Amino acid sequence: MSKLINLRSFKNFFESSSGGGILLFGCVVLAIIIANSFYSDALANILNTTIGFENDTIHLKYSIKQWIDDGLMAIFFLLVGLEIKRELVEGELASPKKAALPIFAAIGGALLPAGIYAALNYGQATAHGWGIPMATDIAFALAVISLLGNRVPASLKIFLAALAIVDDLLAILVIALFYSSALHYTYLLIALGLFLLQLLFNKIGVKNLIFYIIPGILMWYFIHHSGIHATIAGVLTAMTIPTTPDDEESPLERLEHLLSKPVNFIIIPLFAFANTAIVLHQEMIQGLTSSMGLGIILGLLVGKSLGILSTCWICVKMGISSLPEGANWKHMFGVGLLGGIGFTMSIFVAMLSFDDALHIEEAKLAVLLTSCAAGLLGYFYLALLGKQNKQL
Repeated sequence: MSKLINLRSFKNFFESSSGGGILLFGCVVLAIIIANSFYSDALANILNTTIGFENDTIHLKYSIKQWIDDGLMAIFFLLVGLEIKRELVEGELASPKKAALPIFAAIGGALLPAGIYAALNYGQATAHGWGIPMATDIAFALAVISLLGNRVPASLKIFLAALAIVDDLLAILVIALFYSSALHYTYLLIALGLFLLQLLFNKIGVKNLIFYIIPGILMWYFIHHSGIHATIAGVLTAMTIPTTPDDEESPLERLEHLLSKPVNFIIIPLFAFANTAIVLHQEMIQGLTSSMGLGIILGLLVGKSLGILSTCWICVKMGISSLPEGANWKHMFGVGLLGGIGFTMSIFVAMLSFDDALHIEEAKLAVLLTSCAAGLLGYFYLALLGKQNKQL
């Protein structure tokens, strides 16, 4: 009987909307503990172990950490791309009226943090990190708001999901345009040809996913060598996979269903574990009060919440859109706080922003601490708000 209960609890955890976020947080804590223990060197050696294949024409030999950052994260971006396309076709972004509020809120919630960081780091070696505080971590943010249950309107969760999806799209564009190295046009043209082939399959009605996945894998390889970050291949592949606005399960929805559990319970936790194994030392703590550290902290905590709230206010006052059903301005401020959970994408941009290892570690620590603070503040604020509303 106890085994049956344990199996049921295990199944419920993996089916819950907050399970991925809880596992993600656990991996972060575990990584920091190991990195600051006697096992830190062993962990570093494992992450730096190279695996793969290479010869005169093919180069596919990278460290385990590179495979996680460039390979597995391409699958994460594929899932993000699928979510974006589904929302555009049949979800919260399908009509201009429904899409306006989360789209403008995501833009405002990205531009203000970037502006705060840029102002604080103008003319300094860390200026290139302006993209770090722009992003919202969809897994963490939705995990936190899901823990609130019925204490917040259901429409608020849908709004946050749509905002985070648009936010991810903005981050993808920023990475492609501003955080890519020198371009190799031969590889880029081959990748473009593969993308056009995927579009052709879509146009002629091919629904077998293998006709999109195999060109997508090849496109990943050529984009990886073109100078544009390879994870973009995941998004491009997602945009070519067929879907429909009706209730019939499409190839896109089938692939999204197949990927959601592996991404949320394996890939994102692995990325978090590999990239938050931070060895804490005095210089890093001091880095929190540097212009870079303050740019990230103020960008995520202040810029995100004010950017989202002020943009929503402008949209509503101009009659472009309306607040989510059952939500008020206090709720929107709480959502803005949760938008400050940068984590996955912010850490990803931080690694692309700097060559100096100390800057990268300082940025990761600032993102980690600020994301935890934003999550806790957003949770307790919305929980208190929900309690007050019930008492009225």
